[in-house]
Amino acid sequence: MTPIITKTELEVRYAETDQMGVVHHSNYAIYFELARVDWLQKVGMHYHEMEKNGVMLPLSRLNVNFKKPAKFGDTLQVITKLNKMPDVKIIFEYEIFKNEELITTGETVLVFVDKISMKPMRCPKSTQELISSFTS
Repeated sequence: MTPIITKTELEVRYAETDQMGVVHHSNYAIYFELARVDWLQKVGMHYHEMEKNGVMLPLSRLNVNFKKPAKFGDTLQVITKLNKMPDVKIIFEYEIFKNEELITTGETVLVFVDKISMKPMRCPKSTQELISSFTS
């Protein structure tokens, strides 16, 4: 599969920093979520539509590798990649850049879950077809 890659730009807000003036580690999960939602929208998928169709996507794993800090006012570019066709889970990889320098990498794993039974399910065929249309 050809990776599907998007770029999301974020500006660090004062409330996201700690007493040392750097972005608190807990905010990177939010940055990844913002970039993931942006990725989904850019490929034509929306969380609220998936949920209306009975599909939930809870997070099952989050990995973050900190290389350098981000600070208040910094403009960050979050690169989001999908390298593998989803099955029961969908895995996103992230790279965060500040001034073209890589400062953070990460990965999230989300599981497709039936909204009623709350049990894992296979990725809907319509979602796989939509993703396939971007990798051809």
